[in-house]
Amino acid sequence: MSEFIRIKGASQHNLKNISLDIPRNQLVVVTGVSGSGKSSLAFDTIYAEGQRRYVESLSTYARQFIGQMDKPDVESIEGLSPAIAIEQRSASHNPRSTVGTVTEIYDYLRLLFARIGIPHCTVCGREIRSQKIDSMVETILSLPEKSRLIVLAPIVRGKKGEFQKEFKKLQREGYVRVRVDGETRELEEEIRLDKNRRHNIDVVVDRLVLREGIRQRLRDSLETASALTDGLVRIDLGAGEEILFSEHYACPVCGVSLPELAPRLFSFNSPYGACPDCSGLGTRMYFDEDLVVPDPALSLREGAIAPWAGRSSMKYFSMLDALSQHYGFDLNTPFRDLSDKIRSVLLYGSGEEEIPFFIDRGGRRFFYNRSFEGVLTQLDRRYRESPYSTARMDLSRYISLRECPTCLGTRLRKESLAVRVNGRNIHEVCLLSIRECMDFFLSLSLKTQEMLISERILKEIKDRLTFLLDVGMDYLDLARSAGTLSGGEGQRIRLATQIGSGLVGVLYVLDEPTVGLHQRDNERLIATLKRLRDMGNTVLVVEHDQDMMLASDSIIDMGPGAGVHGGEVTFQGTPGEIMQSIQSLTGQYLSGRLSIPLPPARRSLSSRFIHLEGAHEHNLKDLTIKIPVGVFTAVTGVSGSGKSTMIIETLYRVMFRRLNNRRGGLGKVRRIVDLGGIERVILINQQPIGRTPRSNPITYTGGFSYIRDLFTGLPESRMRGYKPGRFSFNVKGGRCEACEGNGLIKIEMHFLPDVYVTCDTCGGRRFNPDTLDIRYKDKNIADVLDMTVNQALAFFENIPSIRGRLQSLYDVGLGYIRLGQSATTLSGGEAQRIKLSRELGKRANSNTLYILDEPTIGLHFADIQKLLDVLMRLVNMGNTVVVIEHNLDVIKSADYIIDLGPEGGPGGGRIMAAGSPEEVAAVESCPTGRFLRAVLEAEDNRTSVTGNP
Repeated sequence: MSEFIRIKGASQHNLKNISLDIPRNQLVVVTGVSGSGKSSLAFDTIYAEGQRRYVESLSTYARQFIGQMDKPDVESIEGLSPAIAIEQRSASHNPRSTVGTVTEIYDYLRLLFARIGIPHCTVCGREIRSQKIDSMVETILSLPEKSRLIVLAPIVRGKKGEFQKEFKKLQREGYVRVRVDGETRELEEEIRLDKNRRHNIDVVVDRLVLREGIRQRLRDSLETASALTDGLVRIDLGAGEEILFSEHYACPVCGVSLPELAPRLFSFNSPYGACPDCSGLGTRMYFDEDLVVPDPALSLREGAIAPWAGRSSMKYFSMLDALSQHYGFDLNTPFRDLSDKIRSVLLYGSGEEEIPFFIDRGGRRFFYNRSFEGVLTQLDRRYRESPYSTARMDLSRYISLRECPTCLGTRLRKESLAVRVNGRNIHEVCLLSIRECMDFFLSLSLKTQEMLISERILKEIKDRLTFLLDVGMDYLDLARSAGTLSGGEGQRIRLATQIGSGLVGVLYVLDEPTVGLHQRDNERLIATLKRLRDMGNTVLVVEHDQDMMLASDSIIDMGPGAGVHGGEVTFQGTPGEIMQSIQSLTGQYLSGRLSIPLPPARRSLSSRFIHLEGAHEHNLKDLTIKIPVGVFTAVTGVSGSGKSTMIIETLYRVMFRRLNNRRGGLGKVRRIVDLGGIERVILINQQPIGRTPRSNPITYTGGFSYIRDLFTGLPESRMRGYKPGRFSFNVKGGRCEACEGNGLIKIEMHFLPDVYVTCDTCGGRRFNPDTLDIRYKDKNIADVLDMTVNQALAFFENIPSIRGRLQSLYDVGLGYIRLGQSATTLSGGEAQRIKLSRELGKRANSNTLYILDEPTIGLHFADIQKLLDVLMRLVNMGNTVVVIEHNLDVIKSADYIIDLGPEGGPGGGRIMAAGSPEEVAAVESCPTGRFLRAVLEAEDNRTSVTGNP
C-alpha cells in the first residue's frame, strides 16, 4: 500500500484546487486560522470520501435504504484507508445514554454482576440462598386456609417466537392449559402468537384450595413445575397477586425470591431491570409550582397562576369567587401573602371537602357542590388525557424533572440493586469516579471459582477504564448522563472506545480533542493518539493547541486567511520546519516571533464583589465565592475540578433566580452575601443555536429580518405584492416545498449516522424560482445567504441596520462563516461566539455579568486576540466578564484568576489560588500557576529582547 494519502485537486467549499500528500501511519495536525479550510480538507473531503466509498461497497439492496451520497469536490484521493471521524459534536441527548453505556463498560458490568453477583433480600438485606421445595411448601401452607391458588411453571419469559413446538410437546405430556401473556388458553385450541413480539408463557400445573391433607399434592405439583423451568415456580393467588419462587435465590427469613440473575436484570433499558415507575430514566416529570406561579407577588386577579392568566370566561371568575367566599380570602391579595392552606387548596385541590360553586346562565344563578381539583392536579390530568401533541407541548412549559421517588435516581428496580459484588451494587460502582472505579477493580477480592468465571470480563473492564484514564477522564463517573458532557469530553470518550476496539489500518479524523483539557492532561492525550498511531493507524487531527502541534509527526498549515482568503496549504512539514517558516502564520506563533501581548495594565479591583458563601454543589467543598465586579475574571483548574459547577450551576443559577425574582431555594449555597450591584446576568455557552438546518447565524442574530425587509421594499417585490414572509424559508409561499425551506433532505442511515443530502428541486437554495427572481445588486436572497460575513459586510456597507449585525459577527472572529450556514455544521465554539455577537449587537448596557464557557474553542492564535478585544470592550463598558478557560493566552490577559483543584472529581472543588496572574503564578501548589509562570517568564524575556513593553 502507498505510504501516502495522495489528494489531487481538492476544491470542496473554499479549498482552492489543492493537492498534497499526507503521510500514512503518522500523527498529522491540520491547523490554520479559523475558516481557513481545515475542516473542509479533513472532514468534508478526506473523511466524506472515505464514508462514500464504504457506502458504495455495500450491496445494491443495502444502498437503497441509504440514498445517494454526494462525492466531495476532489479529482482523486489515493491510498485512502477506511475512515472514522471522532468529531467535537454534542454527546447523545438520549436521557438513557450514560458514560458507562457509551464506553460499553456498563455492558460488561451487567455481565459481571449476573455471573458472580451475590443476591441479598430486598427487605432485610440478608444474603439470599437457594430455596428448596420444602421451604416453598411451608411458605404456601402459611397462607390462609381455603385460599385458592394456581401452580404455574413459567417456561417462557419475555422471548420472541411462535412456540408451536412447545405447545405440542406440552399437550403430548398431558398438560391441558397454559397462560399466554396473562390469558389462560386451552392447549387443544389453536394458539397463534406474533413471532416479532415478546411473550410470557406459563404452564398450568395444578389448581388447589388450601386445606388439610393437601401437602403431598402441593409438593408434587411444585416439583413438577420446578422440573419444567429449572427451579422457577409461580403461584397465582388471584386478584393480580402472585408469588415467585426460585430454587436458586430466596430469603430464608422474609421468603422474598429474586428472579434469575441475567444481564438484562441490570439494564435500565429493559423492562426486567428498569425501575417500573420511571421506566429506567431515574427522573419523573411533575408540574412545578415555581413555573405555575412564576411571580408570587401577583394576585389571582392579576394572573399569579400562569396557566390561568389571560382567561376571561365567566365560569373562570365564578370559580375564583366561589373559592374566595368559601375560604374567606381576597382575590386581590398577592399569592405569596395567602395562607399555606389557601395556597395548598389552589395548587393541590380541596381533597374530600366540597365547595358550593355557582354558574350564571340565562339570567339565573345555579348552585352545585363538588370538590376543587387544584391547578397542579388539573394540569396533570389534562396532560395525561389530551390526545393532541400540541396541547401537551403547551402544558410542558410548566413541567420540571425530579428524582424518581421509587428508585431514588438509580434507574433500576430494587431486585437489581440487591445484587452485590464486594459489598457494592451496580449503581454504587457506577457512581465511583473513573479513578476510584479502577481502584475498586484492582483491589477486588474474589474466590478462585469467581476469578475463573470473571477473568475475561474484568480484563475488558480494566482495559476500558485505563483508556479513559489515558485521555484525562478520571474525574467522570459511569452514571453521568452523556447529554451533560461537553463536546471535548464526548470526543475523548469516543476516542477511548475506539482504542478499545483495537482496529488497525484505519484513518482516524479528530476535531480538536484537547478542548476542555488542562495543560497538565495534554501529555496523556497526546500519548493516547501516539498509541493509536503505533497500532498501525493514521491519525489526522484538526487542532490549534501548541503542545499537540509540537508533538505531531507532521503539520499542515492552511491559510493564509479565512473564507475566500483561505483554502491554500501555506506550509507542510515537521514541527521544527514550520517554526523556521516565514510564510506560515502558525509557525511564527510557535517560534515566538509573534505572540498575544499582555495587557498594558491590569484593572484595579473595586470594593464591589459578588459574594456567595457555602457553595457545595457536586464536588465543591463548602466554597466562599468572591468575584470582583467590573473586571475580567478567568476561572481555571484541571479538568473536572468544579469550574462549571461553581460558575454555571451555582453562581449563574443563584443570580438568575434573584435578578429575575424567581421563587425557590438558593440551591446548594448557604448564603448570598452580596450580588455586587449586578443588574443582569447572561450565560453564553456552547449549546447549539439550533438543531435543524433552518437555524443559521443571520437569523439567530436578528439580521435576516432587515434583509427580508430590504428585499420586500424592492420595486419588483412591491409590484408582485410580496410581503416579508415571501423571503422566509420557515413559512409557505416563497420557500421550496420539496425540502420545506431546509435546502437539505434528511436521509436516515439505518446502520450509520443520519446524513443530509442537497434537495434536488431547489439545489440547496431553499426558495422557489419566483422568489429567486427578486434581486438586489444582482444578488437574490439565496445568494445573500451563501455569502460569508466578510463578503456581506462589503455588500451591505451602506445599510446600517444590517451592517451592525454583521460587524458584531466579524468582531468575534466569525468573518469566514456563511450567513445561511446550517446550525448543525457549527462547532460549539462557533455557536458560542455567535451568541456573543448577538449580545454585542444589543443596546449598550452596564452592570451586566457575562459568563462564557471556553470561548477560545476553534480559535487560532491570531483569532484569540480578536476575542480578547471584544471581551475587553465589554468590561470597558462597565460590565463584568467571567470566563471558564484553559487557554493560557486568555488567562494571562485576565485581571483576576480563580484556580480550582487540586484534582478532578472528588479530589477537586477547592480554591487553590485567587488573585492577579502574577500572584497565581507565584503559588507553587497551584497546577495552573506552574504553566502560567512559564508563559509570563517567556513574555518578560520577549519584552526584554525587543525592548517593547
